[in-house]
Amino acid sequence: MIKASYKKYILNFKNPSGTSRGILKTKETWFIILENNNKIGIGETGLFRGLSVDDVPNYEEKLIWICKNINLGLEHLLQELFQFPSLQFGLEQAFLSLESKTPFELFPSQFTEGNEAISINGLIWMGEKEFMKNQIKEKLKTGFSCIKMKIGAIDFDAEIELLKSIRKEFSSKEIELRVDANGAFNPKNALEKLEKLASLDIHSIEQPIKQGQVQEMANLCSKTPLPIALDEELIGIFSSEEKQELLKTIKPQFIILKPSLIGGFAGSKEWINFAAQNKCDWWITSALESNVGLNAIAQFTYTLQNNLPQGLGTGGLFTNNFESPLEVKNGTLQYNPRLNWNFNL
Repeated sequence: MIKASYKKYILNFKNPSGTSRGILKTKETWFIILENNNKIGIGETGLFRGLSVDDVPNYEEKLIWICKNINLGLEHLLQELFQFPSLQFGLEQAFLSLESKTPFELFPSQFTEGNEAISINGLIWMGEKEFMKNQIKEKLKTGFSCIKMKIGAIDFDAEIELLKSIRKEFSSKEIELRVDANGAFNPKNALEKLEKLASLDIHSIEQPIKQGQVQEMANLCSKTPLPIALDEELIGIFSSEEKQELLKTIKPQFIILKPSLIGGFAGSKEWINFAAQNKCDWWITSALESNVGLNAIAQFTYTLQNNLPQGLGTGGLFTNNFESPLEVKNGTLQYNPRLNWNFNL
């Protein structure tokens, strides 16, 4: 019989981080812990307040229910929790972890052996122009060749100037630039803004307009001069039929998969299958999980063998993250098996 418990944990940002949902100082997360035959399984349910579809008042009640009903088995639990993607993700990890040789090696591979790395983009947080410029310099210095910049927080013309200044120094062959608008543009003038961005050899733009405007987004994707990637648009789309319909209607150039927000590994794989049917490419992104969730996402991502730079975090944002074998080197995320985990709640 499996015994289950859960714990809440508050991650503290080293520097308050600017997002389209305001300034973040802390990030709440939860862990599901399984015990069976002297083995332990750990899974992080990466709840993201204000963004997760399962950010609901009875979230903790669901965790209590999971612990009482853990012996129903993973498949049954996943079906019961189809509207709680972060809990699905936590359970997938916890069960894999329980069955693994060690609690944190969920997908043994050349990545976990330390022989291969995952190419990632360097993330530039929103803020004043000078602050963003300094971050860009830092990322370039540490070997990133793909940079993702969040836009929509400061004046659009100032953001364009910032991007122009990067392009003056680095061509698109040297630096791949991605931008993420987090739905900041108005459908009325979004195309005009995309044209300005396209002149700067931008690789792609994430979520130019707010999610839920399906016809407007479809219209934008059909006319856009630069590839559009759907991000928030995928959140809260549960059934296979709805997923297929969304991709068929909008016809995006890319989709971005955040396992914590779209139903874990199984949810991500389903989106990938439908994307292939619609000739749409994809990459995977973490969503401010601790190193436990990031580790699970990274190991899963490696197994998919997608050659695009992925949107995986670096684990370096928090003062009280868990020590792990994850390392960032030359614009890649690596797993150093010589380093140990220190997971203390």
